[in-house]
Amino acid sequence: MAKKSALVIGIIFVLVAILGFIPGNGIVGEGALFDAGVVHSIVHLIFGIVLLAVASKPSAASALKWVGIIYLIVAILGFIWGSVLGIFAVNGADNLLHLVLGIVIAALGWSASKSSAPMAAQM
Repeated sequence: MAKKSALVIGIIFVLVAILGFIPGNGIVGEGALFDAGVVHSIVHLIFGIVLLAVASKPSAASALKWVGIIYLIVAILGFIWGSVLGIFAVNGADNLLHLVLGIVIAALGWSASKSSAPMAAQM
């Protein structure tokens, strides 16, 4: 399950990054519903590539956990300061999405680890 989750989320992140580079789309980008400048879109692209790179590896569950934790930290920073360490600004919609993504992605990582543990013990 972790490998498939990493693949699907990785594809979504890459697509969101590409959308962030298309001006005036209204969904993702500067001044859009989800405010994402160039740096923010590059971050989405990097996370997407990382998840795609681990999607076929046993480390997919671990990568999902870390990406989820990082997104939770990004959400907390956004709620407190309105930016992520001054590197890129976020708005309320970004913060809520980062919070939900962090919870869901981390949960996918942990649930995949738990479901694969009994199989490893049987081998």
